[in-house]
Amino acid sequence: MATSAAKLAVVTGANAGIGLHTALGLARAGMRVVMVGRDPERLEAARGFVAERAAGAETDTALADFSSLDEVRKLAAELLARHERIDVLVNNAGMIASQAGFSADAYEITMAVNHLAPFLLTNLLLDRLRQSAPARVVTVASQAHRGARLDPTMLTWPAVWNPLSAYGRSKLANILFTRALARRLDPAVVAVSCLHPGVIATQIGNNAGIIAGLGWRLAKMFLSGPEKGAENSVFLATVTNPTPFHGAYVIDKRIAEPDTAARDDSLGEALWQESARLVGL
Repeated sequence: MATSAAKLAVVTGANAGIGLHTALGLARAGMRVVMVGRDPERLEAARGFVAERAAGAETDTALADFSSLDEVRKLAAELLARHERIDVLVNNAGMIASQAGFSADAYEITMAVNHLAPFLLTNLLLDRLRQSAPARVVTVASQAHRGARLDPTMLTWPAVWNPLSAYGRSKLANILFTRALARRLDPAVVAVSCLHPGVIATQIGNNAGIIAGLGWRLAKMFLSGPEKGAENSVFLATVTNPTPFHGAYVIDKRIAEPDTAARDDSLGEALWQESARLVGL
C-alpha cells in the first residue's frame, strides 16, 4: 500500500479532455494523482502528458470500463489496496451514446456510465475518504440537466430515448446524487459538490446524433478548450474552505441554482434507493 505525505486524488475519465486537464491541475497543485481510464495506451499517454507538464508530479494509472459495474468494483478494490488514503475523488468520466444500447449489466448505457458507475465507486470508497478527512467528492454534472425528467423506476430503460435526453437525465442524476450524498455527510469530514464545466470543445458531443453531432463539431471551433473546462473541478478539489460548496451546484466557481427537478430531494432519495438496488449495495 502506497504511503506519501502528499494528498491523493483519483480522477476518472482522465485519459483525455476535461479529465486529463483536471489531473494536470491537481498534479500542479501538489497532489498525487491516480488517473482512471479504460484504454491502457491512451491512459499511459495521458499520464506522460501530465508528468511532462507538472514538475515532480507523482502520477499513477488505473484501468476500468465504467460500462461494467464489475470493473468499477475491481477498480475500487485496487484503489483501496494500493492507497492508504484518498483525499479527493473527481467523478469526471462521462459519455453521450450515439444510439440506444445497454451496459454489461443490461442497463441503459448512458445512465450506467454517467450515474450508476460513479454512484457505486463513490460509495465503495466512502469509508476511505472518511478516514482521510478532510476529503472531497467532486462530480462533473452539466447544464444539460435543465428540462430533463427522471423516473427512478425506469432508470434501466426510459420510456423515451434519444442521445441528448439520455445525457440530460444522467446529469440530473449527478446533481440529485450530490445533494443526497451531502445530506449523509459532514462537510468537515467529506465535502461534496458538483459542477457545470462550461460548454467545452471536447469529443463528448460527437455522438449526439447525426444533426446534433454535426452541429457540435462545427461549434467546437468557437468553444473554450478542456483546460478551461477543468477549472471548476480543480477549484472545488483545492479551495481552502469547501464547506460553503457542500451539496452545491457550481458554475464559474460560484454556487448556482440548478433546475427545479434537481432540487427535489424526495426524488433524490428515491433515486438513491433505486441506484443502490441496481448496483447491489
